[in-house]
Amino acid sequence: MVTDWLADAPELVQQWPYVEVQFKNTRKGYYLNKDNLDLHKGDWVAVEGTPGHDIGEVTLTGYLVHLQMKKSGFHFEDTESVKKVFRIAREADMARYHEAKAKEYETMIRSRQISQDLGLEMKIGDVEYQGDGQKAIFYYIADGRVDFRQLIKVLAEAFHVRIEMKQIGARQEAGRIGGIGPCGRELCCAKWLTKFQSVGTAAARFQDLSLNPQKLAGQCAKLKCCMNFEVDCYMECSKRLPAKDIVLQTLDSDYYYFKADILAQTITYSTSKNGPFNTVTISTKRAFEVIEMNKQGQKPEKLDVSEPRREQRPQFTDGVGDEDLNRFDRSRKSKKRKNGKGKKGGAANGGAGNNAPAGGVQ
Repeated sequence: MVTDWLADAPELVQQWPYVEVQFKNTRKGYYLNKDNLDLHKGDWVAVEGTPGHDIGEVTLTGYLVHLQMKKSGFHFEDTESVKKVFRIAREADMARYHEAKAKEYETMIRSRQISQDLGLEMKIGDVEYQGDGQKAIFYYIADGRVDFRQLIKVLAEAFHVRIEMKQIGARQEAGRIGGIGPCGRELCCAKWLTKFQSVGTAAARFQDLSLNPQKLAGQCAKLKCCMNFEVDCYMECSKRLPAKDIVLQTLDSDYYYFKADILAQTITYSTSKNGPFNTVTISTKRAFEVIEMNKQGQKPEKLDVSEPRREQRPQFTDGVGDEDLNRFDRSRKSKKRKNGKGKKGGAANGGAGNNAPAGGVQ
């Protein structure tokens, strides 16, 4: 995903004849704006298709398109094969586009049944119609090679469109279907991630993550792509930690490495190799100080030199009767009783009551 923050600055606009157009989900392409149309991000355009035309949204303009094309390995010498932008989409184009998109789900369900009847070991994960409705792309998943020549004939007779088959992986299928990840946000593969890099368990080890398949796997049943986002930071911070096999010696005991918070640069040591016994958490600076003292034949009195934290004991209160629904009524009655006693006491001490005569007691 690329954002051109200076796209609205007129003095910094750099002319570039290509634009980036996005279609359904993450499928993108680069098209030549031969007629120099005034295109901006978010415009819907009709572009050249095979055959006919397709409808897509402009996602990037200007010189950044050149950088993206260069990054993707685009060959600028082969300009004849570059498809072109026809026009800005009209109302008739958009009406035909939405009509074609409305048939995608029904086509996918029916094509799955056809492939099952033919006995093909494949799964059709998604169907994408071209903007003019003349072609349909069937995205399928298969473990091996599939001979779908008979399938193409049956699909062409059933839907009366040109058929194109594209094999995708589990990650690409999750990106096309979309969804919400465990972080509460839209899946990266469905939002902005277009190139999938291999994710290994080494990325989890560098980040000290538990090797639990249920937590490390995404909705595609593969390792989460986001594990690669922070692994470089963890690898850089882990270089500032002492080696795990170094034993810290003090006057009272020997301490062995137990765990570390890589980003916080703190290490927890234990007096036992087999588990967390008498654990002490210190900073990496203190750990290197103790290591240097041990090299010189010195042993500190204790591992942690910081002052111990005083734990505040929680104040417990009596919660008996808190669940009673009549507790509010009792409080009101007690207030009325207090107010009534005060009035009686005032009359007895010489105050004039309501029934007392104006001249006093005779």
